[in-house]
Amino acid sequence: MTMEYKGYVSGPIDFDPEDGTFSGTVAGLSDVIHFEGIDAESLLESFKGSIDEYLAICAEKGRTPDKPFSGKIFVRASSDQHRKAALRAAAEGISLSQWVARQIDAAP
Repeated sequence: MTMEYKGYVSGPIDFDPEDGTFSGTVAGLSDVIHFEGIDAESLLESFKGSIDEYLAICAEKGRTPDKPFSGKIFVRASSDQHRKAALRAAAEGISLSQWVARQIDAAP
């Protein structure tokens, strides 16, 4: 399960049986945003609060916040794979980028 807030997504959630706490970090960033809680409600609250705090600190320092995903994907494929995908996109009357995005949306 992942949590999402303001375009940021949680990474894996860990459980510490000694402390009885759940913790995690926000995925896809070079900056580290950590959050923790003792149950689902407090974990979600901490996740959102940590992101809000991160964004506030960035604004205070005049720094652009790290964004988790740009929307750009660079894919290395064989020439046969490239041709096959491009031909399928053309047959559907869409761009290769749109075709790849559809394949991602269709993934379970």
